[in-house]
Amino acid sequence: MQTTYDSANNFEQCLKCTICTERCPVAAVTTDYPGPKQAGPDQERYRLKNPAFFDEALKMCLNCKRCEVACPSGVRIADIIQQARMNHAHRASLRDTMLSNTDFVGKMATMVAPVVNFTLGLKPTKAVMDSVMRIDKRRTFPAYAGTRFTTWFKRHAAAEQDGFAKHVSYFHGCYVNYNFPKLGRDLVKLLNAMGVGVHLLDKESCCGVALIANGLYKQARKQADANVLSMIKSVNIDRRPILTTSSSCTFNMRDEYEHLLGIDATPYRDSLMLATRWIYDMIDRGEARLAFRKDYTRRIAYHTACHQQRLGWAIYSIELLKMIPGVELTVLPQNCCGIAGTYGFKSENYERSQAIGATLFADIAAAAPDVVITDCETCKWQIEMSTGLPVENPITTLADALDVEETRRLNLSS
Repeated sequence: MQTTYDSANNFEQCLKCTICTERCPVAAVTTDYPGPKQAGPDQERYRLKNPAFFDEALKMCLNCKRCEVACPSGVRIADIIQQARMNHAHRASLRDTMLSNTDFVGKMATMVAPVVNFTLGLKPTKAVMDSVMRIDKRRTFPAYAGTRFTTWFKRHAAAEQDGFAKHVSYFHGCYVNYNFPKLGRDLVKLLNAMGVGVHLLDKESCCGVALIANGLYKQARKQADANVLSMIKSVNIDRRPILTTSSSCTFNMRDEYEHLLGIDATPYRDSLMLATRWIYDMIDRGEARLAFRKDYTRRIAYHTACHQQRLGWAIYSIELLKMIPGVELTVLPQNCCGIAGTYGFKSENYERSQAIGATLFADIAAAAPDVVITDCETCKWQIEMSTGLPVENPITTLADALDVEETRRLNLSS
């Protein structure tokens, strides 16, 4: 059954130059994957002639979008591959369903976070998950928080937000809500110091990027519809832009909702952006200022996540980090970390995932930073597990380095 939504499939623009294959991190580590040119535009001709045609190797695609960044003709190669996967959808396994349902699992896990975190770290637990569910036993799971970000926000921050002159809405995502609420708290701290009130969307569901990757398209569309309604209300009624702290969530909602799920993103797309871009634009226009602690010194390395590269927004995070006087910054070459969301958790992908990330891990070791900075939470998990170094979102770095009182004074006087 055909489920393709995007009528602008532009595979005929392919020049057959193979630049996409040269840039593909999967093709670089295995000959089992034919590369994006063959898997995308070339095989699309076969798929149009015979809808039953499907190459199982398409499941190896990371959807990292590096092929689309490299393509001189603007062919949406990764979208073509993903649409082919959608058109040949199969029933998702229990493993893929659990890995994809981050809201459901997160709600359950945060209720008993210490027990879940302890249990997931046990070797017998990992061995059972590997043998029964094919979640690789070598993979480290992110820890769950005992208190969700939304709970903290309602208790400690919500009542104060109306008192500011400017206002934004925050799409926090599953990672902030269930795994790392500090990132959400850091954004509130940073924006409040700038004189900006932070509000949550009326309703928020997981963005659905993992659901799409694992074949749960109907559920992804249902959650996307709910998110879109909330974002349109934020833009048209509340007059608030929507800020995020995850490059993958942002790219998914700005582009893949439309290209893969058939949702018109026009009403909200230009108002949905990473917080680092919005903050940089505010400073660049002279509408906000930041002041930093004089005792903050750190050697940091910035990793451009693949979806951040596709957005073209790494420059905003990098320039903000450069504003911190005590930071010694290394911008790493843009190499894929290999995890691709849930991809690297699966036993059949683990070795390939680590092989893809090996070049990045070597670059990090050569830079010898105190901390690695990236805008993607799953890159954080992969880099921390594979290098032993701490990894932060740039918003956390900015918030930790911030001189809060001086920043408030500067923004009250401007």
